[in-house]
Amino acid sequence: MPSRKSTKYIFVSGGVISGIGKGTTAASIALLLKASGYKISPIKFENYLNVDAGTINPIEHGDPFLCEDGTEGDMDLGTYEKYLDENMGADNFVTMGKIYKTVIDKERRFEYNGEDVEAIPNITDEILRRMEVLEKKSHPDIIIVELGGTAGEYQNVLFYEASRMLTLKRPKDVIHIHVSYVPTPGHLGEPKTKPTQLSVRTLNTMGIQPDFLVTRGEKYLDQRRKDRLALFCNMHKEDVISSPDLDSVYEIPFVLHKQNMDSRILKKLGLKVREPNLKAWEKFVESTKKFNKTIHIAIIGKYFGTGEYQLRDSYAALFDAIDHASWKMGVKVKSIWVDAERIEKEGIENVFVELKKVDGIIVPIGWGERGAEGMIKAASYARINKIPYLGLCYGMQLATIAFARDVLKLQDANTQENSKKTKNPVICFIPSQQDIVKRREYGGTMRLGGWEAIVKVGTKAFEIYDKHNGFINKSRGLTSERHRHRYEFNNKYALQFEKNGMKISARSVKENLVEIIELPKKMHPFYLGTQGHPEYKSRPLRPHPIFLEFINSCLGS
Repeated sequence: MPSRKSTKYIFVSGGVISGIGKGTTAASIALLLKASGYKISPIKFENYLNVDAGTINPIEHGDPFLCEDGTEGDMDLGTYEKYLDENMGADNFVTMGKIYKTVIDKERRFEYNGEDVEAIPNITDEILRRMEVLEKKSHPDIIIVELGGTAGEYQNVLFYEASRMLTLKRPKDVIHIHVSYVPTPGHLGEPKTKPTQLSVRTLNTMGIQPDFLVTRGEKYLDQRRKDRLALFCNMHKEDVISSPDLDSVYEIPFVLHKQNMDSRILKKLGLKVREPNLKAWEKFVESTKKFNKTIHIAIIGKYFGTGEYQLRDSYAALFDAIDHASWKMGVKVKSIWVDAERIEKEGIENVFVELKKVDGIIVPIGWGERGAEGMIKAASYARINKIPYLGLCYGMQLATIAFARDVLKLQDANTQENSKKTKNPVICFIPSQQDIVKRREYGGTMRLGGWEAIVKVGTKAFEIYDKHNGFINKSRGLTSERHRHRYEFNNKYALQFEKNGMKISARSVKENLVEIIELPKKMHPFYLGTQGHPEYKSRPLRPHPIFLEFINSCLGS
């Protein structure tokens, strides 16, 4: 490992449009620098005033990413985990709401000694302090700081100001990368650089001159446009990097490396240039292009729609986990997005007749009553028709309700989340949550983060974890999954469920809570629900065992 004198900082900002790819660009740079032997720590600063992402509707800002320590963060934290194969946490994610709350709480405690508290320097000082905390805890060679939003928005001005202040204080330790969009209007047929020029000018007005410009667009940017951007943005043309649309975002590191971006970054930071070892990543990317078979998986969700458009980001971690497992197995997955409310309106049989071919069904995370009955019908349909079924958190709970209604004949069986008056609450409140919810304290108060569980020998779940080395301690059957929920399987009904064929295959070490339910092979080829979220632990080079075996069952194996 190279010797570290002082931590270097790379700020990554975005221009022209949101969703431009700052996160994948930052993660790709992180991967390249880690593969060159440097220790990297990313941190994401978000503009919104929410303290974390846990209370945000996934349609608004995508699937909140759940970290091992319980942090409910931005999707980009998941991107960092996948590219670096390292856990992220509270120190890697900061919102403007968290910044303001910290400053206001300090003011209330008289920690500013009677001084007037202002955006500058008090807010910017707190932003800089958060970076210092990460530096002291992680001792990285390089911290990559992703600035949320787009240059020119008033919400993120203070993040940019903190960037400028750190650059002024430590000019040899800081560089700034601007990721911007270069559109190619169909009626013109050529890339237009003016939006990016104006975005860089906005940075300049805040006292920031980018060291690199990463241009996003449909195709590679030609030399003429690179020269033009270099001229008008006051940059070397070698520092204008093209980042075109690709078949897979996992190819981005190779695109940047071919343009020598990683070596130029290290030179600008005064660090030794080393050729990155990308052999494992290259092998993985090759696997994403080789398919032996194709399967169709129906995702029965409730967060697909945004206006007249459908949104993949609402279930980003799930789709990534499916991809990781299917690529590993050489299988192409065609996912079919089904709005659960459509099932309620049109009937389960009508919907699935129209879908024609479905090899597997997944009911993912969800909250509240809307669409729940459609998901319950999907869980029943999968069980009755012997279609491989995977229930994730809410999908596990609703599969439990479906079984209670269909098999136990408890017609009003429900979750207390959706029916407080049900006489058969097979899914009930976590006792410790009752008072919290009465006070309407929803943010960060669920069962969050990694929780250990004991998997029962002789179950499908044990077989899955054992086959793919998923145990922390095999002799104890000990594993761990990340959690994000308030409601639990009601243990009062456990014996009744097991007498009628449903197995409780895992329970938590703490509080003996039900973690995994399943149907035995004699009843169903693959019917499993987990209260945890294996999708948040899946990595490109290490797909999650549960998804590997679900895909395998969809193949009919």
